[in-house]
Amino acid sequence: MNKKLLEVNSLAVEYRKPGFKSRPLRVIQDVSFDLHEGETLALVGESGSGKSTIGKAILGLTPSKGGSIKFREQEISALGRRERRTLANQMQVIFQNPYGSLNPALSIGQILAEPLTASGAYTRATASARIAELLERVKMPTDTVGRYPGNFSGGQRQRIAIARALALDPALVICDEPTSALDVSTQAAVLELLGEIQSQTNVAYLFITHDLAVVREFADRAIVLEQGRIVEEGESRRICDAPQHPYTQRLIAAAPVPDPRIQRERREQRRSAKLHPEAVQEASL
Repeated sequence: MNKKLLEVNSLAVEYRKPGFKSRPLRVIQDVSFDLHEGETLALVGESGSGKSTIGKAILGLTPSKGGSIKFREQEISALGRRERRTLANQMQVIFQNPYGSLNPALSIGQILAEPLTASGAYTRATASARIAELLERVKMPTDTVGRYPGNFSGGQRQRIAIARALALDPALVICDEPTSALDVSTQAAVLELLGEIQSQTNVAYLFITHDLAVVREFADRAIVLEQGRIVEEGESRRICDAPQHPYTQRLIAAAPVPDPRIQRERREQRRSAKLHPEAVQEASL
């Protein structure tokens, strides 16, 4: 087993609703998990389940109300801005929308140079060689440097976003729905690229998604979240093939499949569950 990289223990996150007398809403409650070097751990759930909030708490974008977040045995949940800037060299993020995550006014060369020069580890001259290396790693042509985000497709932009996330050789990349805005064939290419990079660099991925088909093939382990709590966790293929919790079973039953007969059977199962809520819904793949 590789060395433990990230430890989340009893994490709690609250949001305060607008209004003078409003009570805070606890959106994450008692969430605990570990992530090892070179591992892919998926956080799975419907919209509003809290999976993206957990990613934001780890990145310091959302304050935690309780619990502990440790990165390489260092407590990071209460770090200041300066310490967070240093930590950014080891912890990066790939966002969901490849069209909104890149500044359209900057060339790709400028976008990739930003994290390099800001870190203080690269000058403009040495950054150029690193940018060429990054573009080669994500399989983009050399003339990409002088072009702008508007010149590229969604899949190409996501490759550029991956290159930016890898610029400083982070140990952890939080992937927040990185393929959900892409078509199926482009999704497969991006996931293959992420897998190749992981095998070459031993980077760990915290993979946030609602797509169980992606989880089954791409993640080593999976955690299923319902309303901010963990309801099931384990090896990803076991969870997808033999889910134990009713909520996980409903997620899998609701996932689209290419076979019309199976899809029709799943619709009948969901309809039956609504009419007979006391029955445990069975999911077939």
